Amino acid sequence: MTTALVVLSAIMAIIVGWLWRRTVNVAPWTAQRAGDAAPGNGELQMPSVQVGLVVFMTVATSLFALLISAYYMRTVETDWTNFPLPRVLWINSGLLVLASAAMQMTRTAARGGNLDATRTGLIASGAFSFAFLGGQVWAWQQLRASGEFAPANPAYAFFILLTAVHGLHLIGGMWVLVRATFRAMRGVDPKKVRLSVELCTLYWHYLLLVWAALFFVLLNTHR
Repeated sequence: MTTALVVLSAIMAIIVGWLWRRTVNVAPWTAQRAGDAAPGNGELQMPSVQVGLVVFMTVATSLFALLISAYYMRTVETDWTNFPLPRVLWINSGLLVLASAAMQMTRTAARGGNLDATRTGLIASGAFSFAFLGGQVWAWQQLRASGEFAPANPAYAFFILLTAVHGLHLIGGMWVLVRATFRAMRGVDPKKVRLSVELCTLYWHYLLLVWAALFFVLLNTHR
């Protein structure tokens, strides 16, 4: 367990450091220049929104850290019984990687004013994200149908809790993604959806890092 905690601490440190570079380590004159940009010139209009998102992700990181700490403390109790993880979680992880990569390509397309690529990237990222959520539900169903499901086993409750909380965070981001997709489908200038794309890209990368930490925790305890 000591090795797992060290690796987990390293993952969480990477997340916090990444968030730090996105906010505190940004030159204030750069943010001011972006905020003062005139409409329609391609510059981000509301840097405060991005800062607000990073603050939210920082709070969410604390929440996930507390859940993981509670998870590890609970594993030492006598009523804890490990179980084989559904293999579909590996597929789900790949889907989330693809969703994050699609958002990164969408960000590049939006910055370049490429409407077709922006639209395609948003649709692709949304499709991969919906598939990830569906795969998580499928994992729950596989677990219940495995014959090893025991409602009294806290290991199952924590599995559902960790995956559900992560899924709810993704569903929250899907609202912004879907709105940006509909705007792109109507043929608006990619620069007008650039802020939404920037926020979604940042958020999807963050959710991928969080899922990597959660998946590592689950793999470490359920071999």
